[in-house]
Amino acid sequence: MTEQSAEGASRTDRVELHDPIALAAFEGWNDAGDAASGAVAHLAEVWAADPVVALDPEPYHDFQVNRPTVSIGEDGRHRITWPTTRISRALPPGAERDVVLVRGIEPSMRWRTFTEEILGHLHQLGVRTLVTLGAMLADVPHTRPIPVTSTSEDEELLRRLALERSRYEGPTGIVGVLQHAARASGLPALSLWAAVPHYVGQSPSPKAVLALLGRVEELIGVPIPLGDLVEEARAWEHGVDELAGEDEEIGEYVRQLEQAKDTADLPEATGEAIARDFERYLRRRGEGSPG
Repeated sequence: MTEQSAEGASRTDRVELHDPIALAAFEGWNDAGDAASGAVAHLAEVWAADPVVALDPEPYHDFQVNRPTVSIGEDGRHRITWPTTRISRALPPGAERDVVLVRGIEPSMRWRTFTEEILGHLHQLGVRTLVTLGAMLADVPHTRPIPVTSTSEDEELLRRLALERSRYEGPTGIVGVLQHAARASGLPALSLWAAVPHYVGQSPSPKAVLALLGRVEELIGVPIPLGDLVEEARAWEHGVDELAGEDEEIGEYVRQLEQAKDTADLPEATGEAIARDFERYLRRRGEGSPG
């Protein structure tokens, strides 16, 4: 490990945690609107997470794609920060279990070795459940709540948390590979995906961050401090409103999406969905949080 990337690192087999659950997100293909990585970064800040280990980026990243950055420290000396994946730990106020946070960048190469290293650390830390966060571009209106899909391939989690079984087929990112590898290693895993309006998917989406945090809050069972996120989400939505108002084509498209969404949400169209939500609520009351 290089000197710069080793800062703050420690051996995961020396860290003792209580019944930990892991939350993981990666910048890149899985992270529309920076929603997933933004959610984990927010948690690391409000929970004052402590660094545990930083992966050596040399085997995994093309530094011409993800370049290191230079900054000047308080001592006036230049410092290089390498793009990598960092694992930290936190004990949220009011929680009875530790949370392990994994935040990084989708690697450019050696994905199987990368996932093996991540999972090796999680197993050493005693993680009981892995929750991966992702965000995808979708045909959804920015004026409505951001949908979050919760899926798993683990039979016990599917039953206990009333999750959906993933039916996706096609190209996948590091989140999908990590989910598959976790299942193969015996680590129960589920995935949360936020749907980000594709017509504003290039900018940070605090509304999608809020949606993911809301689902995480349900899973861990303790409130998450939101800070300025609510106001940032309102400002984001207001800015997109102005964009739609100035561009007739975008405005008409948003109205079509709103109509389609509202029609799908009519009671007669969503009886089964309401029943599933109620069943999920009852199961959560009776059986608690994951892992």
